[in-house]
Amino acid sequence: MIGDEADDHLRIDVRPDLVSLTLQTAAVANVTRRDVQLAHAITEVLPEFGLQNSPVAGPRPNQVLELAIDTMDMSVIRPFWRAVLGYGDEPAYAGEPNSVVDPRGQGPSIWFQQLDEPRTQRNRIHFDVTVAHDEAAPRIEAAIAAGGTLLSDAAAPSFWILGDADGNEICVCTWQGRDRA
Repeated sequence: MIGDEADDHLRIDVRPDLVSLTLQTAAVANVTRRDVQLAHAITEVLPEFGLQNSPVAGPRPNQVLELAIDTMDMSVIRPFWRAVLGYGDEPAYAGEPNSVVDPRGQGPSIWFQQLDEPRTQRNRIHFDVTVAHDEAAPRIEAAIAAGGTLLSDAAAPSFWILGDADGNEICVCTWQGRDRA
């Protein structure tokens, strides 16, 4: 069976209509051969408990979603992204981490790709992070203290636009001030 062998590998997300099991080796922050073996072992025992693998959509592919931000100096912008997202350093990295991760393992990791020369075009994407209304101000303050800039508060308290030192943008959003029509 699986038992203790899944420790530090298995995460479980329970919802009213779905139980999602995710496997990733915590010690290396990556999907390993052992994770794939555990996934197959878990899938094999599902029928014993009257369960089936993704009855609506079929099997989910093995994947890890990461978001990448190109930068000339990751040490300058990484603290901003760690603060604004409420993330932590990648735990298994030796030396200076090049990624920040959700401490609960629910959101994608953000990694920083070192560029040799600056990009001249504007970003074509930005992030939105929605937080409880009383979490917005502390999150914004932490992001500014970590090297960020408040670009606009014109739509506050619905959202604030922040930027890191490279000009990458994120909106810190709340439910307040939203049109509910």
